[in-house]
Amino acid sequence: MFSWAVTALLAAAVPAFAGSDRLIGIGELPAVSRQFIETHFSGAEVSYAKVDEEWMEKDYKVVFADGTTVEFAKDGAWKEVDCKTRAVPAGIVPPQIREYVAKNFPGRHVTAIEQGRRNYEVELDNGIDLKFDLKFRLTDIDD
Repeated sequence: MFSWAVTALLAAAVPAFAGSDRLIGIGELPAVSRQFIETHFSGAEVSYAKVDEEWMEKDYKVVFADGTTVEFAKDGAWKEVDCKTRAVPAGIVPPQIREYVAKNFPGRHVTAIEQGRRNYEVELDNGIDLKFDLKFRLTDIDD
């Protein structure tokens, strides 16, 4: 009897800690995120925006009509930009990474970039993935 009660209690509590996606308007994004969109995606049609609120975390995601996605941290800083097959706007990709790609992969462009705590990960239009540390040194390549 006791174990059944504990199981029922835990099962009821789990949804309270599970992620909860909620659609939001662009105006509900942090100001930093709105400025990022205005700067790099001005005029692009937004399909939807959502906030994912978990127990002590919050993330934002904006999806554009062309399939491009941008993810933001709770403070509004960008975490990931995925333009599918199009080039990520040049102003988002750090100059050191742009220069490395131009020199070592001429004619290729960055289609996705993720900014982590310890590195940057980029995907090129030919499917090659590159990882750079925070000093923009190449640390891994995956084709």
